[in-house]
Amino acid sequence: MQADVHALMEGDLGQWLRQQDSMRDKAREDAESRWLYGGIALLPILLFLWIGGTPFDGIRLVITIGGIVGVGVWGYQPIADAKKTIKVGINSAIARSIGVEYEHDVTPGPEFGACKAYGLVPKFDREEFEDRWFGEVEGHGFDLYEAHLEEQQGSNKNRRWVTVFRGAIITMEFGRPFNSTTLLQRAGKNKKWFGLGGRKDCIKVQGKELGYVDQVHPEFDDVFEVWSDDQMEARVIVHPSYIEQLIAVEKAFEGKAVRALFSGGSMVIAVESGNLFETGSLDAIDDRERVEEAAKQFGSLAGLALAINQNERGRVLQHQAVPIGAGDRRRVRRQARTFGRKTA
Repeated sequence: MQADVHALMEGDLGQWLRQQDSMRDKAREDAESRWLYGGIALLPILLFLWIGGTPFDGIRLVITIGGIVGVGVWGYQPIADAKKTIKVGINSAIARSIGVEYEHDVTPGPEFGACKAYGLVPKFDREEFEDRWFGEVEGHGFDLYEAHLEEQQGSNKNRRWVTVFRGAIITMEFGRPFNSTTLLQRAGKNKKWFGLGGRKDCIKVQGKELGYVDQVHPEFDDVFEVWSDDQMEARVIVHPSYIEQLIAVEKAFEGKAVRALFSGGSMVIAVESGNLFETGSLDAIDDRERVEEAAKQFGSLAGLALAINQNERGRVLQHQAVPIGAGDRRRVRRQARTFGRKTA
């Protein structure tokens, strides 16, 4: 799932980007003009405040900072609009080339409510969403967008907004049928008595009681925990080769906190991955690099979803699979047979 950047830049996208040069130049000119005239209009007001106006330094400081910020934002708006135009054009072209669609503006659906309810994202006070990629990937319905969540911390003059999550929310049809609700969390999230007394035996979420699912893997328990309302089905979904994939995914994203929910026939993944898909620039010389970066970012995230998805036989998709031992293979087959009898 990787776009051909060379073909894009030598084709319609490259031609379209060259046609945007005049728009970029005009954005620069408009911004400089706004900053100039805004500064001229603001200057006498500031002189009055600081030379012959109010004696209250606090009020003067607030008005001064507010005026400068206001002029700065007003002046930057043409540049912001131009960057958004370039970004939407580039990302839309990348999406078309790999058979999906792209929208800049996002209205999150029930999957984000599930992320909040099941603790895939931390608590927050302010939210922002952008950059939606959606369609079908390898025969599975696919939806991905970026979330930026902030919490207000401190008090009085020290109040500030702090980012608590920035990354991708991914929804994908799961590659095999299941009826349970299974939650993949970070290890150590659910402890007894404020962290004392070890891990809980079960948790209650959205009216469901999810029990802890024991896993046998030397690395898994240090990173992940699995909770489910169907222990047997959960072990089929999160089987030995699947655990290897999860650990490989975690390492590929440099430990950026992959979490997942399997419910209602689909999976929802939250992965902290930084600010994504920022392809808009006023410098045409940066276009190819930004196209390459966005294509790589989307390819990595789509690959993540595919790597932890499964086909109808309960195996990791073949091109993403990693070697597993014969003992693991026998265990997977035994669990699959048990699950098949249970759901028959």
